[in-house]
Amino acid sequence: MPSSRSSRALAVALLAVLLGALLPAATAQAASRTVQGGRLDWGIKSSFQSYVTGPIANGSWSLTGGAATVGGSQFRFHSATGSYDPDTGAFSSGFSGGVHFTGHKKADGSNELDLTISRPTVRISGGDGTLYADMVSKERGTGKVSNRSQVPLAKLALGGIDMRGGSTPVALTNVPTTLTAEGASAFAGYYTAGTPLDPVSLSVDTKGAAQPKPSAPAKKDDGSGPGEKAEKDAAKDEAEREKAGRFEDAAVDWGVRRTFREYVTGSIGQGEWKLADGAEDGGALFRFPKGKGTYDAKKQTLDAEFSGSVRFTGAHDLDLRLAAVTVAVAKGEGTLSADVTSEGRTTKSVPLVTFEAEDFAPERGLAHLTEAPATLTAEGSKAFGSLYKAGTAMDPVSLAVAVDEKAQLPALPDLGSAPTAAAEPSAKPSAEPSAAPVAAASDSGPGAGTWAAIGGGVLLLLGAVAAFFALRRRGGQPAAGAPDSPQTS
Repeated sequence: MPSSRSSRALAVALLAVLLGALLPAATAQAASRTVQGGRLDWGIKSSFQSYVTGPIANGSWSLTGGAATVGGSQFRFHSATGSYDPDTGAFSSGFSGGVHFTGHKKADGSNELDLTISRPTVRISGGDGTLYADMVSKERGTGKVSNRSQVPLAKLALGGIDMRGGSTPVALTNVPTTLTAEGASAFAGYYTAGTPLDPVSLSVDTKGAAQPKPSAPAKKDDGSGPGEKAEKDAAKDEAEREKAGRFEDAAVDWGVRRTFREYVTGSIGQGEWKLADGAEDGGALFRFPKGKGTYDAKKQTLDAEFSGSVRFTGAHDLDLRLAAVTVAVAKGEGTLSADVTSEGRTTKSVPLVTFEAEDFAPERGLAHLTEAPATLTAEGSKAFGSLYKAGTAMDPVSLAVAVDEKAQLPALPDLGSAPTAAAEPSAKPSAEPSAAPVAAASDSGPGAGTWAAIGGGVLLLLGAVAAFFALRRRGGQPAAGAPDSPQTS
């Protein structure tokens, strides 16, 4: 039966071609991916927060390293970095930011309770997951201070979660956690091993390994390039720029006040904020970029204006807009001002806060202040409708001025792409985590095209197989109205 042998050979050829085309795509999907950008939301232990701020400890907590708050009792850690292998499900991601708890103040002004948890890292392999963190704590009773790096703080209950095959973003929601023995020790003895902690939610972006770019061939110095005169001109331009006090770029980061943001978006304010004119949201702060002005490195003075605006709106006629932000630094102190619009009226250049600026000399082409403590001015108090008194501690100010064209401004906290619904913590954490890592809803993720190609290939493959068996059933006879099957020679 020559026609039968021919059709069988054709089907085998089709199978070989299709499988050859599909296998590289599947292999590419399974390749290890880099984690770059994203957030982790974790309240550590809500009852511990209440204890710290309650009448017994009479303490407080503060955020460090760009950490933020989300919801009623969760902390948001940012700028995820790490790796993810969709083939095995192995996952490792570190996050930035920290929380500092203090309480039980003693007569000498120190605190008996003093605990900092920062730089959480989640590692998952073979169905087991652990959350690590840097921990600085004062032991309960003895006051002995310990400083430990990447303590295995909490075990993750990953029952039912298959980490394999995720695309981007990879997300986990409300994963239950329990305190480890090492964590209990680093927690200064406030809880025993096995104590339930708050559930963890995370969402991270992933991307394929970067392909090395071919290096451009080195150009030979044939005398036609910039010579001694060009070098002198460049040095002269640099000197003139320094003399004039001009700078290349600048940005100021300020979150206004954490409790104010929580008030705006909470049950009382029932509102929101919106950024415009180039302002950027870093989770716990707002960045006002594209600074222009003058800077004197010797005197460490600055006079700069920035772009961007933020507008807070909500219930009870809340409507406050801050725009045209300026910063002045002189004699070790800085002042942040802005145009304030409230109740339909705009007041220009209102000095809102003052902040410490003792050391503002450039290093490697960058003059910067990181989280400088800031206090509200009398004019700022009026701008906030006397909600806060003059002298109230506001969010710290971070300021960076690039005095060299090669200098890079500090990166804004990276919260990753817009999270999927499953990646967002619910108001009341569920007892069970989501059953699987969540892939991106859109088809723009790196894995989407691969799986679309595989799906289309499967359809073609099924069509080829069906055609093969149809030919076998017809015994090599052509269908009515169809052209003759090709004949073997």
